[in-house]
Amino acid sequence: MAAESSDPAAVGAPGSVDREPRRRRPLLRVLQVATLALVVGLLALLVWRLTQSSRGSDLVSAIRADKKPNAPAFRLPVIWPHTETWPAALRKLADSKLSPVDFRGRPLIVNFWASWCGPCRDEAPQLAASAQAHAGKVVFLGVDVQDFTGDARRFLRKYHVNYVSVRDASGSTYDGYGLTGVPETYYVDSRGRIVAHSAGEVSRRELEDGVRLASGAAG
Repeated sequence: MAAESSDPAAVGAPGSVDREPRRRRPLLRVLQVATLALVVGLLALLVWRLTQSSRGSDLVSAIRADKKPNAPAFRLPVIWPHTETWPAALRKLADSKLSPVDFRGRPLIVNFWASWCGPCRDEAPQLAASAQAHAGKVVFLGVDVQDFTGDARRFLRKYHVNYVSVRDASGSTYDGYGLTGVPETYYVDSRGRIVAHSAGEVSRRELEDGVRLASGAAG
């Protein structure tokens, strides 16, 4: 007769068969909860992006219909604190994060750009020249998107940009303003309303027309 095994598991000791499954159950629950949380988070992000995208499309449509919608809010950090063409009363603002509401009472030109963008390079001298021509009267503000800060600063230095630029690291302004690419330029009057919009590289005439509308659309 074969000798009986002294291993409790081998002889079916009570509780030995389902001990391992019991240990796995808490881990399985944790994985299920984590998976569910991830799915919910992704769905929430998708809904948010769709909502923002819809708002951006509505904004651009309102501009085209001459409804003068308010410029969407943002508060972004300054990466290029050059205020040479800004009114003296506003230059201290470059020490902190900036928002469109900070410029109420003055015409504002908001240019969205990136260092890797060819048309942005082509229009940079024109923007700087216009900012100089309207220095102290019209505020120019650059918004760097989908970019690296170091690359952005090299771009600004190379093209001698004479107005402040901020950086949107999260991309929140991209959808909020209905951007379809860069560059794009928005012309905001002294009441904070967008009165015109340029998609793509802006020409000298188009830029000056936008400046004129922003400067004279307070009524």
